[in-house]
Amino acid sequence: MSDVVEKTLTALPALLSLDSQPGKLSSGSKLGNLIRGITELTSKHRQMKELMVRAIYCEMLGYEASFSYIHAIKLAQQGTALDKRVGYLAVSLFLHESHELLLLLVNTVLKDLQSTNLIEVCMALTVVGQIFPKDMIPAILPLVEEKLNHPKEIIRRKAVLALYKFYLIAPNQVQHIHNKFRKALCDKDPGVMSASLHIYLEMVTEKPEGYKDLALSFVTILKQVVGGKLPIDFNYHSVPAPWLQIQLLRILSLLGKNDRSTSEIMYEVLDESLRRAEMNHNITYGLKALTYVVQQDANLALQHQMTIIECLDHSDLIIKRETLELLFRITNGQNVKVIVEKLLDFLRLSKDDYVTIDLGGK
Repeated sequence: MSDVVEKTLTALPALLSLDSQPGKLSSGSKLGNLIRGITELTSKHRQMKELMVRAIYCEMLGYEASFSYIHAIKLAQQGTALDKRVGYLAVSLFLHESHELLLLLVNTVLKDLQSTNLIEVCMALTVVGQIFPKDMIPAILPLVEEKLNHPKEIIRRKAVLALYKFYLIAPNQVQHIHNKFRKALCDKDPGVMSASLHIYLEMVTEKPEGYKDLALSFVTILKQVVGGKLPIDFNYHSVPAPWLQIQLLRILSLLGKNDRSTSEIMYEVLDESLRRAEMNHNITYGLKALTYVVQQDANLALQHQMTIIECLDHSDLIIKRETLELLFRITNGQNVKVIVEKLLDFLRLSKDDYVTIDLGGK
């Protein structure tokens, strides 16, 4: 895909030869010749794929490329996985939910959702989560529901996002699967769990009294997030999953509004969240500052070596990870024995598989 884009960008100066009328392409331009190739159905899949990327770029620039819409659907219906990927991408960018051509894609989506190819299932769920005819939701809903139990977390996550889209455009059609939303909230994969929060934020906003019983579940999730229990990929500048925290706080604020008993469940985690935010900000800022200093001169941080090592005993996993990274950077021939001994002691007690693998690799 990147090679195709690179070739397209290189060819653009000669490609977009324009008429005097704004927004129209010259029939004598190189793209004009390629358009005729498409409409005459003489292009092979490889040529069609490259043309589709160019058509996408033209639409992004504001020029109409409606001649390619039907061929984007055809590309999604046949060819290799890469061809289908480009076709699905073009369709999601070209068409809107009420576009008449989108009906031609329904059977393809149904077929791909039943495919044993993980990539095809992902592509179909992505399109369903972006654009799909409201009237066709009943035909596809059982297949999307089924994907909530898929062994691959990426499929479960995309299925939840597709159901979130259905809830936004046709909430009555997904009322019967609210229990499955609860299952997604308790999913072992944090990505699936965080995707389900989109749905719950909408539902709690509309009817908070119907979800009071989930207040303790949201509090438990927030405790895990604040405690740094999620994978490090969710962190942003050493802050554990900030966007997830914000979403959980919004939900809790709705559940606790004018309800003292429900609010009391949240006090402890809210206090902990504020305390950690203030404390971690100061410690993490210091570790970050030392990390930047080390990049210029590692010797400048050596005088703080024992203070840095003491941070390994901190209860916050985020601070521990920052400390490990800094210790790795300041290790030299003089202190290697002391630091390695401390790191080995840390690994013996660590239950974080990510830290163990990362540190072992270093």
